[in-house]
Amino acid sequence: MRPANRWNLPNLGIGVGLRSNHYDHVVRKQPQVDWFELISENFMAGGGRPLRIAEQVAASYPLVLHGVSLSIGSTDPLDFEYLRRLKDLSDRLRPVWLGDHICWTGVAGHNSHDLLPLPYDEATLAHVVARVRQVQDFLERPLVLENASTYLEFAASSMPEQEFVARLAEAADCALLLDVNNVWVNHRNHGTDPIAYLDAMPYDRVVQIHVAGHADKGTHCIDTHEGPVIDPVWELLAEVEKRAPGRSILLEWDTAIPEFDVVLAEARKAERFLAAESRSGRAAAAE
Repeated sequence: MRPANRWNLPNLGIGVGLRSNHYDHVVRKQPQVDWFELISENFMAGGGRPLRIAEQVAASYPLVLHGVSLSIGSTDPLDFEYLRRLKDLSDRLRPVWLGDHICWTGVAGHNSHDLLPLPYDEATLAHVVARVRQVQDFLERPLVLENASTYLEFAASSMPEQEFVARLAEAADCALLLDVNNVWVNHRNHGTDPIAYLDAMPYDRVVQIHVAGHADKGTHCIDTHEGPVIDPVWELLAEVEKRAPGRSILLEWDTAIPEFDVVLAEARKAERFLAAESRSGRAAAAE
């Protein structure tokens, strides 16, 4: 059997993000969750309670680091002080993998604290590929990069987002985090075809899937990471399962965060959609 991805990274199961609201519950109760994703920057200060909690959680669960400030698409020089702190955190927590987003977050040293869209053209692609290769050489491991939600597009773009993402992964030899909620949000905001997007992905490079809730404003969607997840997003997860079974799945819930058990129950809904797809696949094979 072929490995699920080119690095033979494991399927971690169904996980949730580790948020400060739930620190005490996770440490005291040791809930039955497969794995946790940590926002890298929340633990990069070099000490304090968040890092102590992360170390306690790392002793009991697989962890993944997911950043929001790498700014891989920026024209600013790479921030090697940031990368050193990220590498130190990785050495300390030993995550299964680490990554960030296909975007830029600031300019001239200013962090916008937002994930800003890129123009999808040949020059930007070459620029980002070179930066990803530099970062991977420094970190000595593949980056797992996520497709971002966007609210505008550049007139200068010469290719669809999915082509840019797929070519980036191949040329930079990096891994991908496929956020199916972001695929849906961008479909609503830009009129793109979500199935065509999924069909274009190089699944030997996809190691993780995100699902999340969002706010549909009628004319547009905002990626709020507030549950519950709508059925069309779950159905996109099932479509990914058809193309690439056995990827690690994570529910993001970052706004109006409820009790941990509510978040975990929402994440576990993935099992129903994956099981339905598995039954459908077996029935088709038997015909």
